[in-house]
Amino acid sequence: MEIALIGHGKMGRMIEQTAIERGHKIVSIIDIDNPQDFNSQAFASANVAIEFTAPDVAYDNVLQCFKHGLKVVSGSTGWMETKAREMEQLCQNGNTLFWSSNFSLGVAIMNAANKYIARLMNSFPTYDVHIEETHHIHKLDAPSGTAITLAQSILRQIDRKNTWAEGLLTAPDGTVSGTDKLNPEILRIDSIRRDEVPGIHTIVYDSEADSITLTHNAHSRKGFALGAVLAAEFTATHNGLLTMDDLFAL
Repeated sequence: MEIALIGHGKMGRMIEQTAIERGHKIVSIIDIDNPQDFNSQAFASANVAIEFTAPDVAYDNVLQCFKHGLKVVSGSTGWMETKAREMEQLCQNGNTLFWSSNFSLGVAIMNAANKYIARLMNSFPTYDVHIEETHHIHKLDAPSGTAITLAQSILRQIDRKNTWAEGLLTAPDGTVSGTDKLNPEILRIDSIRRDEVPGIHTIVYDSEADSITLTHNAHSRKGFALGAVLAAEFTATHNGLLTMDDLFAL
């Protein structure tokens, strides 16, 4: 495949390396200093664009890809929650967007287990549930998109929870803000920003008797990069609004 990269930070460079290792060709790289290349012949020649940028520019980047007839794989978080309905409509009109808050196979498996456990826990109201996520200090959004995805899966299964909300936020300097005293009907998500942590997500079910935890701990960005390239390959034969559930049939 011929791939355009949008965003060339640590994640973008890892995706570039992984794509080349899998036999693909990078035909265009667009970063903060060359947005004019959206209108280049090289960009238009790509089969698919892989977009990992920031919440404030991701939406416009996806629209640029659609404008030039490119399918898109996007791993940018912090924007899809407000644009989901519009993206659904655009993809019904012939565009293709593969979006995920996390491209790790391990996280996809974790969320499948998360849905199953939540169904079980719907019958055990003595257990309260909350989510904890830890990421590197450069991450701009909190809670993480992955934590929100996990929360949404829980909310669809557990009747006693009707929405999620931010709980405690631990800043890189150790300062803690927010609260862990929320209405029992609210699913709390705590966030920690520390060092260069690629991503740790933990779901905690807690009762007076015991606790049950489900954790995914990413050791590096390699798993995310591979998942993004696999998603790009998937778009070669699939169209519309796609997710990790489509890719791994979970």
